[in-house]
Amino acid sequence: MADQQPSEMARAVQDVTERAQLIFREEIELAKAEMTDKVKKLIKGAIFGIVAGVFSAFALIYLLHALSWGLWDILYDGGDNFWLGFLITGVLILLLGAIAGLVAMRLIKRGSPPKPELALEEAQLIKGTLTAAPASRTVGPIGAREAPAEVKR
Repeated sequence: MADQQPSEMARAVQDVTERAQLIFREEIELAKAEMTDKVKKLIKGAIFGIVAGVFSAFALIYLLHALSWGLWDILYDGGDNFWLGFLITGVLILLLGAIAGLVAMRLIKRGSPPKPELALEEAQLIKGTLTAAPASRTVGPIGAREAPAEVKR
């Protein structure tokens, strides 16, 4: 009976080790899959954004040209100073660009880098499960949200 107990214990330890390795491999695969999905979505969005930006830039050139000539015609009624319409349009473009740049800076500062949130949450749950001391303490999403027990001195 004494010979049988160590072999069962060794088998149990080996089983636990294999399962832990499997869990860690699956967590790594989950993180890879989640990051791949996020990166693909970001790349697709960036491509369509670039295409939209190119078309918008060409349209904007024509519209700004028309605005410049229109301002010259309205303000100077056929005088020789047509460059003033282009100057006014250029100043408007610089103001709009500065405003857009400031808004972009605020949005970028508030944004967070993409990270595998599900995989990190699962890893925290696994860590909590493996390091939990007594069985009376709740482990998992509910236990993670509970306040830690007070330590009596």
